Amino acid sequence: MKAVVLDFFGTLTDPSLEAGRRASFTATAAALGVPADDFWTAMSGSFPERICGLLGDTRATLEVVARRCGAAPSEAEVTAAAEIHLRGAAEMRKPRPEALSTLRTLRAAGFRLGLISDCSSELVESWASTPYAPLLDAAVFSWQEGYRKPDRRLYETAARRLRVRPADCWFVGDGGSREHWGAARAGMRPVLVTNAGYADAAALRNDPDSYLPTATVDDLSGLPALVCHDPAFP
Repeated sequence: MKAVVLDFFGTLTDPSLEAGRRASFTATAAALGVPADDFWTAMSGSFPERICGLLGDTRATLEVVARRCGAAPSEAEVTAAAEIHLRGAAEMRKPRPEALSTLRTLRAAGFRLGLISDCSSELVESWASTPYAPLLDAAVFSWQEGYRKPDRRLYETAARRLRVRPADCWFVGDGGSREHWGAARAGMRPVLVTNAGYADAAALRNDPDSYLPTATVDDLSGLPALVCHDPAFP
């Protein structure tokens, strides 16, 4: 095995932070002049569109969602709301405690590192400034590619950018978006991050995966031992 490809939310990020997403959306809604519950419902309902880039960048997305909620925010209000929304999104993507050290360990062991994320515009627009970006050799975002997990093209794109075969890749994720089934179908070897230390993590998974990998770790601290001790790793 030559590469490790990871999911982002709930895998590299701290799963406990997801509990704050509604409060973050509430702040954005206030800036747009939209009732918080209406905005939450509209944002949740537009998730499939947003992560495939169908609503445009963050500013365009907020304007579309506000209008769907019956509001007509001014240019200045949309601009202010986008700034608030991006700050809130940054809070949602802070690393889990062992994430960055695990990435460094895997790099030092000789693995090429990649990312596949079902994400909307906020992550893509801010990616270069995140602490993850310098540690990953390739990042594949659904918002840029126009399709979401478990579409095998995402996995094939990640492998191609890492200059390896899918069969030479581990895929590591918390099990949302049927990602492990997609990884196995593409030829990667899936690893489930159970997030056993986070009581509510399973309830936060979007479109949970019925495919259960045989390889599991409770958090990322156990990942280097798993992948480095595999007989397929030179």
